[in-house]
Amino acid sequence: MIHRLTPSRPAYLHVVRASAWYDLVVTAGFVTPWTYALVHGALSSLGATLGLGVLPSLDPLQILYANLMGSVVVVWAVLRIVRPLPVHGLFDGVARTLFAIWQAYALSQGVTRVLWLFLVVEATFGVLQLAPWRPSRAAKSVAA
Repeated sequence: MIHRLTPSRPAYLHVVRASAWYDLVVTAGFVTPWTYALVHGALSSLGATLGLGVLPSLDPLQILYANLMGSVVVVWAVLRIVRPLPVHGLFDGVARTLFAIWQAYALSQGVTRVLWLFLVVEATFGVLQLAPWRPSRAAKSVAA
């Protein structure tokens, strides 16, 4: 018998916290213009080395959006690290679904294929955090 991971189980909260640590590590560099310039350069170098393409040149608006996104994600990550709750996993799963959709759209528009590395992680954590919230077959049959 396969035991389904439920949102109230400690294992689920470990997934919520792990996704938060990933977000904190990956996004901390996006919080300031100076650290984003370093991350931008590193990602462009990685893309060039792997033949995946480079990021567009930095401009003030791109930096602003990167800093805004980084600030919000870092605060959200710290909340999930300090106080992981099942509902945080649900909302994070929804946010990751949205991020993955927009990353896929950007990839379809020709952005650097380095974005695939992030899309895979977003989709994986999204599935891990949303799947336990699906109604079970027993619940569906009772409702019918």
